[in-house]
Amino acid sequence: MGRRLLGTLAGIATLALLMSGCSTPGTRVILLPQEDGSPSAVTVRTQGGEQLVSQPYQRATAPTGSKELPRLDQADPAEVRASNKALFELAPPKPQRFDLYFDAGGTTLTANSLKALDDVVSAALKQPGADITVTGHTDTRGGAGDNDALSMRRAEEIRQLLAGRGFPANRIEAIGRGERDLAVPTADNVDEPRNRRVVVVVR
Repeated sequence: MGRRLLGTLAGIATLALLMSGCSTPGTRVILLPQEDGSPSAVTVRTQGGEQLVSQPYQRATAPTGSKELPRLDQADPAEVRASNKALFELAPPKPQRFDLYFDAGGTTLTANSLKALDDVVSAALKQPGADITVTGHTDTRGGAGDNDALSMRRAEEIRQLLAGRGFPANRIEAIGRGERDLAVPTADNVDEPRNRRVVVVVR
């Protein structure tokens, strides 16, 4: 059976197999689960109509020129992976997330978070062509404008530290979110150490 991949496995989570080696030529589409568990779907059309494929590892089979609806059934996940091992190996590694924390009011990392920087760089350098996104956050003490600026300084500080440890600076994006997206929701003017952080994502 001939095979082709539609996009990347991480991108559209759909695997299409050309049934050129079968007694009845046609196309078979298998819906793969999204890495984050979010729902996905694809529509398979023939001259006889269309079928929505919306469940993980659901399969639609459509012989070439068929005037009937595509036939739906459920593929075996282990069999799909075993039969298409080379294609699954093309999928990029899953993104890795690291949370780093700061002392109050500035851009000084806590001692544990400073040590964790080496883990971030190690993970990034193991992935050829990896990119890093650094998103800075604050707690709710101080004004919103000041916190926006502080969160950006925190993100830039980590960007410089990562670059200083050997990761290309042009592949690191720094973003400041201020006191938005709190890890621990609090009222205004609350000193919450878990909100004084940057979120580093390696992908």
